[in-house]
Amino acid sequence: LQVFDDEGKDVTPHPLFHSDPKAVVPRQGKLLASSAHFGGTGSGTYGSSSTSISNTSTTESILDETVEPGSRRDTTVSLSDVQGRQEEIEELLTKDDLDRSVDIYLTETETIWILDMPSVAVSVESEDAGRIQERNRIYADICKNRPGNDRFVEKMMQTINGAAKNKEVQCDQIIMEDKGTTVTSWDLYNSFNVLKIKPTSKAEGSGATAGRSSKPHTTKEHDQTMSVSSDRGSTSSSTMISGSSVLARNHEEEEYHSEVILTSEKFQQDLFFMERILMENIFQPKLAAYRQFPVLIDPDVTSDTSRTVAAVKEAKEKEHGKEKKDKEEQKEAFIDPSILSDVNKILEEIVPPSLERLWSYACDLTNGHSVSSMAWSKVNPDLLAVGYGAFDFKEQKKGLACCWSLKNPMWPERIFQCEHGVTALDFSMASPSLLAVGMYNGSVAIYNVRSCNDAALLDSSESSNKHTGPVWQLRWVEQDRSATGDSKTERLICISADGRITEWLVHKRLDCTDLMKIKRTESKKKKLPDEKERKSEALISQQAAGMCFDFHPKDTNFYLAGTEEGHIHKCSCSSREQFLKTYRGHKGPVYKVAWNPFSTDMFLSCSADWSIILWHQDSQTPLLTFSSTTAVVHDIMWSPKSAFVFAAAKESRVEIWDLSVSILDPVISYFASPREKFTSVLFATNTDCLLVGDSNGEVGVFELQNLAALNSNKVQLTR
Repeated sequence: LQVFDDEGKDVTPHPLFHSDPKAVVPRQGKLLASSAHFGGTGSGTYGSSSTSISNTSTTESILDETVEPGSRRDTTVSLSDVQGRQEEIEELLTKDDLDRSVDIYLTETETIWILDMPSVAVSVESEDAGRIQERNRIYADICKNRPGNDRFVEKMMQTINGAAKNKEVQCDQIIMEDKGTTVTSWDLYNSFNVLKIKPTSKAEGSGATAGRSSKPHTTKEHDQTMSVSSDRGSTSSSTMISGSSVLARNHEEEEYHSEVILTSEKFQQDLFFMERILMENIFQPKLAAYRQFPVLIDPDVTSDTSRTVAAVKEAKEKEHGKEKKDKEEQKEAFIDPSILSDVNKILEEIVPPSLERLWSYACDLTNGHSVSSMAWSKVNPDLLAVGYGAFDFKEQKKGLACCWSLKNPMWPERIFQCEHGVTALDFSMASPSLLAVGMYNGSVAIYNVRSCNDAALLDSSESSNKHTGPVWQLRWVEQDRSATGDSKTERLICISADGRITEWLVHKRLDCTDLMKIKRTESKKKKLPDEKERKSEALISQQAAGMCFDFHPKDTNFYLAGTEEGHIHKCSCSSREQFLKTYRGHKGPVYKVAWNPFSTDMFLSCSADWSIILWHQDSQTPLLTFSSTTAVVHDIMWSPKSAFVFAAAKESRVEIWDLSVSILDPVISYFASPREKFTSVLFATNTDCLLVGDSNGEVGVFELQNLAALNSNKVQLTR
């Protein structure tokens, strides 16, 4: 570059030092790199070994030599410039420089830690040993003082479960059964006589044929003797055959008479009464506890023990009579009777409420079937109807509907065999002998309990409007048909998984009309400010599966319907197209809704999302949410004697909640055995008892003990 001033003179500055290009000597490291790159093979120190360095390393060495350290970041060198400089350096090197030995020094670089896991153990002789021992002692004291300390609180958390993994094993389940029979002494005697008669008759027949087939003789005398002997043999054989036939006839007549006696109505009735008496004798203490009667004690059993106890008491009174009198006088002088009454009340309050198992409705016929629903008779409070069927599609098999009585807890009074699993049932109020049964395939059947015939009176199989999904709940509902409200009619209402709530007309055949078609509703989600609108997915079905319903206890024109979406719709019988309200709070299918019988504005709902929610019909937000354990809630029911008490059936346990005591934890929790799951609950109508159905086909009867809220009917609402 040349610099000129305003007058055009060359004022370019000249360098103070003119370097000689031939006198430039590069550094040893760079010369080594360049010689190694361009030489290919070296001599001297390297011997015959070949050294090759990549083009990038040579370029870096030249750049390090030509560019100053401070300006490396701001300088960019093209590949052509680098190649030109390499050629210049190659021309400057002489033969002596190439033959000269070069010293290379290898030094250790700094250690780079990729993974550092500090040890959890410290040597006793280290400097931090005392401090760590002190920390361990403080932690041990904290763990020791944790039980019962107010500073530690246990809290349940809902976490996301990992994906389930199915593992298949080629092994058939071993099914074991216990079978037995009862044999009486006369059964043994008759069978022994039959075995004894058969071989004797065969021996007699063979003897008679041998007597007849005797050899002929030539002489007359022998012929005469032969005729006599043959006649005698024939007479003896005929008498023996006639005797055996008489015995066989007598045995057949005895069997015929015994069959006539066993099949006679008089004998069956006598056996029925005998069975009733035996059941009452066996279950008398438990039935008395169920009905809250005093338990009677057999006087014959306790007579001897009472005599011995009385004799011991008399002997003690003679020995310590004076001492007892003195002590009783001292107690009467110093103890106030009011204090004793207060102490008794405190002792009653200290005893916690509990569930005591009385008995179970179970037999061999119901073993292995899951209890799906239960219902009391509207007229006879001792008659219970139980439906047996599975909720899962893979576990479906033939169902049962049994009617149990308190008079015989070991065998049902009526057994109705069903082709499909029973999912719901209920007794009629207008005709108490009619039992409506809903099944998994969507059919509805009505049985007559009074009849001994197990065939259905009416069936929906011929109806063109029958359900195409499982009937999850059905109920007989009384409604006012007239304007004055004097006349009431009964209707059979069903809800099914096909999204329909139907009303069934009971005439010569069953037919139904749609009360409501449950439509799917879009979930209302709050959009974030930066979130874009997503396209709505196409629905497979426009109808939502119905799971449960419950009519208002005072106004039967309104009812609630729970769906598989987790929504609860308030509906009206006069409006079949629109919902009055929709309650959103559950994240899973709603399995049960129930109005409070005392506070008719409140209702409960349970779901597969492990929660129970208390609602007010005027508010679409939940009032209270109860979630005590991570388990599906299959069934709930309000107590018929208290506005605060309700029962919940979870898979692992049964819970009794008393809202007047606590809204955080249940007052009673009864845990199930490892091989069973609780599926349904039902309060007794006339006693303080609870019925619980499980997955093994048993219906347990439990007595509620020390639950004070059952005696209170006051209603208090808390928002």
